[in-house]
Amino acid sequence: MSTDRHTEADPQLDGEPTEDTRSGRAPWIREGAELVGIGLVGTLAVGMLAFIALDWLRAAPGAIGSLAGSWFAGVLTLGAWADFYLGTNVFRHPFVWRAAATGVLIGIVGPVVGAFLVHRQMALIGETLAHTAFAGVAFGMLFVALGAGLAGGAVALFGSSGTLLLVALVVSAASALGLQWLTDRTDSYGDVPIAIVLTGSFAVGTLVISWSRDFVAIAIDIEDFLFGSLAIVTATGARLVAVLSVVVVALVIYNYKQFLFITFDERAAHVARLNVDRYNALLIVMTATVVVGAMQILGVILVAGLLVIPVAAASQVARSFRETLYLSVLVGQVAVLGGLAVSIGASLPPGGSIIVIAIAIYLVAVAASDRSTSLSMH
Repeated sequence: MSTDRHTEADPQLDGEPTEDTRSGRAPWIREGAELVGIGLVGTLAVGMLAFIALDWLRAAPGAIGSLAGSWFAGVLTLGAWADFYLGTNVFRHPFVWRAAATGVLIGIVGPVVGAFLVHRQMALIGETLAHTAFAGVAFGMLFVALGAGLAGGAVALFGSSGTLLLVALVVSAASALGLQWLTDRTDSYGDVPIAIVLTGSFAVGTLVISWSRDFVAIAIDIEDFLFGSLAIVTATGARLVAVLSVVVVALVIYNYKQFLFITFDERAAHVARLNVDRYNALLIVMTATVVVGAMQILGVILVAGLLVIPVAAASQVARSFRETLYLSVLVGQVAVLGGLAVSIGASLPPGGSIIVIAIAIYLVAVAASDRSTSLSMH
């Protein structure tokens, strides 16, 4: 999972004057616009987290449940007024708000984690873990079908869909750690273990689903997990994404310097006695959690695009790694919100809509960029 690079001085990382500063232009205007955009995204994310919390607390007993229920009904009333003025029949439905909340959150954590993966030349990791998540869904169907003991308790607590996602999360995280172990202990080229795990996990998933089709009766369309669907975003699934998003963002903020050090000079990180293996494991497990959350809307086949494409677009115009993070989150939000709008308005799959918009933004960034390569690694 690791790649050693010996980097030379980079003015974007060392604090030397950038091109904007040397040419007399005011870089603070650009930075200010980016910060405003990030502030708006943060405000939107807090609002969506609040909606998910209201959706959860309205079932609580006593005054808390009553208050949360009234606030939740108020949100739906605002949605009904929006439908009235827009001539739509969308925003009054809770499942649309849950899907939008899930999309907003994965539009943040996907590019944040993807920025480290892309600059470590680990873009295929997201695709691989998406296929392991598909195998996790298959095993989750078997687990839910047991209906007794631990499985019965989990279903009673989280519901069928929530339990299925939790099993997929466990399988994907375990596969991520197994992939790191396999890569560190083989002499093959770096992408060989990735290809083996990618194809092997998908093969296991298809075999389990085919084998269990005769005796497992769960009302889940497996194509929804392959291509994404707004209908499979349940209240439990939205809460799971909310918790995972908060945890992932907190871990990135807390370990930002270490992740940055390892990303751009892993050899120096070893010399500095950083526990590189531990941070690699943490990064890949965070990737697995993001993949499982995003799988609901984007589907297994397209989920890796949200990790890679916004970062690739941002890298074309960014002047530093921090700016790449900011811009990739903004690109991710535009792609997710635009894709959800197209999906709802035209009755199209959300995953394909989101990825097509992200690719369009990437092409615009390439055309507008004054360089033919992404953020310098040297």
